[in-house]
Amino acid sequence: MRVAIYARHSTDRQITSSHDQISRCEAYCLAKNYQITDIYHDEAFSGAMMENRPGISSLLMAAFDNRFDRIICEDLSRISRDQADVAHFFKKMVFVGIEVETISEGVINELHIGLKGTMNALYLKDLSDKTHR
Repeated sequence: MRVAIYARHSTDRQITSSHDQISRCEAYCLAKNYQITDIYHDEAFSGAMMENRPGISSLLMAAFDNRFDRIICEDLSRISRDQADVAHFFKKMVFVGIEVETISEGVINELHIGLKGTMNALYLKDLSDKTHR
């Protein structure tokens, strides 16, 4: 199975976070006998929205070019913490026949999108409330 790895971290204070995520995903892929074709990442980009993230944009273009069969990431929140964004992303991947798999949840389906998407959105709202406080 051809896979692409995606990693993201939010702030420039998390210097090694994307590298750590990629290393963890590489080990996961090795254990599953997946062939890593591409690695994409966004460093110091919030999970609040997908716009203007060069890594996720490149991942989307490669998905439509059929460069891989599955996307591997550490957690669904790495794709986005915005419920609408993650649902839209998942819908695009279903359209092109690419599965999304995370280390923490396994192969993602509509149930994950609904439940985990809601949890990630609530986390983002809570974080925003704490930051503004």
